Amino acid sequence: MDRYVMSGGKRLRCGYTTGSCAAAAAAAATEMLLFANRIAEIPISVPAGGEIIIPIADVHTGEGWASACVIKDSGDDPDITNGMPVVARATLSSRSGITIDGGKGVGRVTLPGLDQPVGNAAINSVPRRMIASEVKRVLDRYGEEVGVDILVTLPEGEVLARKTFNPRLGIVGGLSILGTSGIVEPMSEQALVDSIKVEVNMRAAQGRKTILITPGNYGKDYLTEVYNIDERSIIRCSNFIGEILDSAKSHDFEQIILAGHLGKTIKLAGNMFNTHSKYGDCRMDIFTAYAATQGISPHTARELLASATVDHAIDVLEKEIPIAPVLQSILQKAKNNIEARLQHTVELLMFTNVRGTLAKTEGFEAAIERFIGEERQ
Repeated sequence: MDRYVMSGGKRLRCGYTTGSCAAAAAAAATEMLLFANRIAEIPISVPAGGEIIIPIADVHTGEGWASACVIKDSGDDPDITNGMPVVARATLSSRSGITIDGGKGVGRVTLPGLDQPVGNAAINSVPRRMIASEVKRVLDRYGEEVGVDILVTLPEGEVLARKTFNPRLGIVGGLSILGTSGIVEPMSEQALVDSIKVEVNMRAAQGRKTILITPGNYGKDYLTEVYNIDERSIIRCSNFIGEILDSAKSHDFEQIILAGHLGKTIKLAGNMFNTHSKYGDCRMDIFTAYAATQGISPHTARELLASATVDHAIDVLEKEIPIAPVLQSILQKAKNNIEARLQHTVELLMFTNVRGTLAKTEGFEAAIERFIGEERQ
């Protein structure tokens, strides 16, 4: 793939996500099915913008079906799926439209709260839209009303999934088809931290007295929607919350504000300042412990510990007790841990995509008002 990023002074090649691979394979299979065209490569549109061209490694045909294979290319990003075959089979259907499902090596969702409902193949929403869009482009050229069933398989998926967190998340039998941008951008951890610190330095150099931090796109989207804040003013720190908070403290900002998804904030309550799953996952343990202080049954405690996501854990908990005291306690513990580390006051807000605002510290609204006021100057 002919896209590159600079990271740590190195020029690194980008790759494409499993979602892009599946979309390309599905389009190529449909092309072969309807037009009998054996193509060596295919362009697809990606959510990040523009088109990328993906090579087609192999095609097969039979009566009423065709399949195509793409070899996953992660570029210079270390990824266990690099070199993995992604296969899509297109079959003529008596029904109109496009159906998408996963076969061998694609995981199945067994617990609620994930991107897909229980029972569905673990092909996330963005890849599903990409597959449907690319297949529709082929169908539109065909000129006749036909239906196509797309089945995505990952021949090596079941084995590779054992090296991931999928089994713990309730995704069984294989990998997930993922990707929100369609592009894999490689970057070392230190290079990513350094690039985020540049944003902190710039804000300090501009004479700002407040700083607003969020781990990722969920927080950015939440803040822009709820508080109408320009996303360029929000510093996204990925999993490196501790290092960016330390950097903010070193510049003597008068006000440090953090808005985070419950799934990230709850790790701060466990004193985890790098929230990447490879360093551990204490979410359900902490959630259950704080729920226990409010009085829950052993049955509910077991359900909480078995939950795959924090949204599902909230669903379980609110069947038995009010959730507000539990969430406020988690938020307060996160605040205490941050302030003990920094020796500096911090205002926090905690949310989920499903429920919106869950809890916020007493001074959060005044702090965010001050931040917005600075941005308007």
